[in-house]
Amino acid sequence: MSLIAGSYERFVWGFKLKPSKSEVEIFTLSQLFSYPAHLSPVKSVAVSNSVAASSSADDSVKIYDLSSATEIGSLIDHSATVTALSFYTPANLSFPRNLISAAADGSICIYDSDPFVLLQTLTVHKGGINDLAVHPSGRLGLTVGRDSCLGMVNLIRGRRSFYCKLAKEASLVKFGLFGDRFYMAMEEKLSVHAAEDAKIVCEVENRKRVLCATPGQNGLLFTGGEDKSITAWDTNTGKVAYSIEDAHSTRVKGIVVMSPSDRGEKSEDPFLIASASSDGVIRVWDIRSSVNGKPDPLAEVNTRSRLTCLAGSSLKSKVSKKRKIESRKENEDQEEQD
Repeated sequence: MSLIAGSYERFVWGFKLKPSKSEVEIFTLSQLFSYPAHLSPVKSVAVSNSVAASSSADDSVKIYDLSSATEIGSLIDHSATVTALSFYTPANLSFPRNLISAAADGSICIYDSDPFVLLQTLTVHKGGINDLAVHPSGRLGLTVGRDSCLGMVNLIRGRRSFYCKLAKEASLVKFGLFGDRFYMAMEEKLSVHAAEDAKIVCEVENRKRVLCATPGQNGLLFTGGEDKSITAWDTNTGKVAYSIEDAHSTRVKGIVVMSPSDRGEKSEDPFLIASASSDGVIRVWDIRSSVNGKPDPLAEVNTRSRLTCLAGSSLKSKVSKKRKIESRKENEDQEEQD
């Protein structure tokens, strides 16, 4: 499992979670790199297998190769703070097909990831974009902005297909693992929507403002925020499934869930979740033990910086260039048929 975190001090941190070879379950977070990557605070990070990206208030996006722990380039197509990033990786590829970035001027950029070439820039919101989510199919994206609106983007045609006013400004938007639902956060309130018609399935209210969220298995949604805790919500009932109280000493700024499907069916690793806080600490938990009270972290590291975001992925074996081209052609042919 690889993790990448961004900080207010402009640094981007890369770590790899390594299990011990002993019979006792002991894990360590080994540092892959630490770069003063940007000229301004880091706003967002994203990871897809061995590729990572970070964005900043300096209007740029940096790309990293986690397998070699190196920075491999910059994207400077935005003219405002880049607020959100998301990769789209088809199931049959180990390299992302697209990178989508959103900015504070209401625009998004759609990139081809092999190589990183700008395909299109379009304006979605009248104000800055707070967050961006890409459907698992890679066909559409959702955005929420400072204009208190929800936008839908057709990523195949590169145009806005839907735009509506919300009751309140949303800070976060996320798709469920299978794309049949999406979630929005407005201050301390969370709303669960059916992706087909955007109807509300349920609403829940956290104790304090939600600052990060990520979907898990079996309809769970993990959130963190100003309450310093990690909460797993059952989005079918709207109730708390379990939580890790006071997971950090200050607000939680990022959560990464590593589900069993990420590790493969034969993996015996525990159900892992990583969290990052503005106190500079990254912790990894076995979420299963939280049902019996607050668990001890399996691993932790102190970056001694004010962390702003966290992303993660399991490193998978690379496929050959030929196979990537073949897989891409198969997807393009399928899209033409649809």
